Amino acid sequence: MALVNKIIPFSCIDGPGNRTAIFFQGCNFKCTYCHNPETINKCTSCGKCISTCPVSALEKIDNKVTWDEKKCVQCDNCIRTCSNLSTPKTKDYSVGQLVEEIKKLSPFIEGITVSGGECTLNADFLVDLFKVVKGELNLTCFVDTNGGIDLSDHEELVNLTDKFMLDVKSIDEKEHIMITGLDNNIVLKNLRYLLNKNKLYEVRTVVAPGLNNKSTIKEVSKIINGSCKYKLNRYRRYGVRKDGLDLHGEISPTDEEMKNYTDLI
Repeated sequence: MALVNKIIPFSCIDGPGNRTAIFFQGCNFKCTYCHNPETINKCTSCGKCISTCPVSALEKIDNKVTWDEKKCVQCDNCIRTCSNLSTPKTKDYSVGQLVEEIKKLSPFIEGITVSGGECTLNADFLVDLFKVVKGELNLTCFVDTNGGIDLSDHEELVNLTDKFMLDVKSIDEKEHIMITGLDNNIVLKNLRYLLNKNKLYEVRTVVAPGLNNKSTIKEVSKIINGSCKYKLNRYRRYGVRKDGLDLHGEISPTDEEMKNYTDLI
């Protein structure tokens, strides 16, 4: 079983073609600029969110907060109330149950992309899922990852994955710890490992105020050396928690700043 935050049936930004994007709950990073921080931790069933639901879609059963998807009106009061960077709006799936959801969409998509949170925390689950999706549904399988799990320890997953989409938050170790809470040693190891295996679809860096963006973009560009796409994502304040706003502010980088960085690449 794996805990899923949400499934986006059709996406054109999570890899090539029309894809189903599956967002797993739980992340080993705690990025300051994360715009969906409710995916970081798993619900502790504290129950604070129950009284904030206007349609009684939440209740506690056997000391566990349960969510009625049919009643839910997606007001997100529960997410705003949660102090645990979590959400009660998640569902446990077996591989078979998730495959059934993908089957409904399979005539209209090129493949699936697993994301998060951090999907590679469920590496064994992904191996079983990809075997069915590729073998029975003939769809491609992409992994969107923060690179915080050593992928060389999961060779079967890497071999089954068509391509990876890898975030590199910062080239500087101290800055990476400030942003995520963890160092970047494994991330950079994964960057080179996936490049050597020709498994990278794209590398991405968030351009955010308060960071040494120029250094990261310059050094990552050298490592990639044109072997895959390098996407720069502009920081936006929407969904960012207070400590992130304190660090990065309310203003996104300007068009001129973004052009300077793309020129640098």
